[in-house]
Amino acid sequence: MSIHDFSVKDIHGKEVRLSDFKGKTLLIVNTATKCSLTPQYDDLEELYQKYKDKGLVILDFPSNEFGQAVEDNAEITKFLKEEYQISFPIFAKININGESTHPLYAYLKEQKGEEVANSKYEILLEIIAQMNETRTGNDIKWNFTKFLVDKDGKVTQRFAPTVSTKEMESVIQEELANMA
Repeated sequence: MSIHDFSVKDIHGKEVRLSDFKGKTLLIVNTATKCSLTPQYDDLEELYQKYKDKGLVILDFPSNEFGQAVEDNAEITKFLKEEYQISFPIFAKININGESTHPLYAYLKEQKGEEVANSKYEILLEIIAQMNETRTGNDIKWNFTKFLVDKDGKVTQRFAPTVSTKEMESVIQEELANMA
């Protein structure tokens, strides 16, 4: 099994087979529009523009898991186009934890439970604990957790929400180099 075995709905409700992305390096991100990390969209778009011609595709999966993406899909689309001019694919809002976890995210978490983190992540985990949010094991701990997927659909990395695109860039470059 690989990521290419899944289908998802885009932000407009159209079914998309992830097998359509065979041969591409994917960065899959759960997002929210009202999060303190939402400005990461600028960095994600910059990363996408820099590497899309080399085979990188960023896949955006909005989620209201943490109460910070309350809008419907149409409002999310409008917000992202107006505020961040996103050009990478945006998918329909999904659940990323719990009993109603989307099968794609269940698979991602099963493949890469441990995150590549930085010192800011420990602070974020403390804040989450103070909010009495119970996130255990492989659960997504917060918005903007990122999964890197190779050209063959294998999940190769999981990055904590606080890991910047600059911190991930060398790993992405290595993955893109493996595509040649």
